[in-house]
Amino acid sequence: MKKAPANWRGPFLFSGTEPEARKESMSFDIFVCRFENGDPTPLDMSAAHEVLAPYVVARDPRTNFLQVRTAKGEEAGVFFSSPGNITFNRFGGGGIMDLLAVLLRRLDAVLVIPGGPTLIQRDEDRDLLPAALRDEWPVVVARTGAEIDRAIRAS
Repeated sequence: MKKAPANWRGPFLFSGTEPEARKESMSFDIFVCRFENGDPTPLDMSAAHEVLAPYVVARDPRTNFLQVRTAKGEEAGVFFSSPGNITFNRFGGGGIMDLLAVLLRRLDAVLVIPGGPTLIQRDEDRDLLPAALRDEWPVVVARTGAEIDRAIRAS
């Protein structure tokens, strides 16, 4: 699991007085990925930065890390891990889930939850997934932030 940059002292240190949105954050990694014909495909990182830019409250270019926060104080750590992968960690709240839904739509991507389902936007996206994701794990259509939240919590 990736850690926050060593010099980051933001929402990763909880004092007990943080907003409710932070207390409900989930501390595991989920992965925004794109597939074609069962193979990983690079994400449009410029589009991803465009979607996330209004929510960025901290960044570390050395580690490709962004901290995003919604108007309600809901936060997530975002790592641009590789050309084909964006990792979200310590995420939670309806606003972050809505942001994830927008990001998935814009990138025409799926959300991979290790040990849980792969979330797709359309049923026909199932055919784009690698056989291991399609055949060995549940695949769930989730288009909205609320649907993404329900699928994650059910896993």
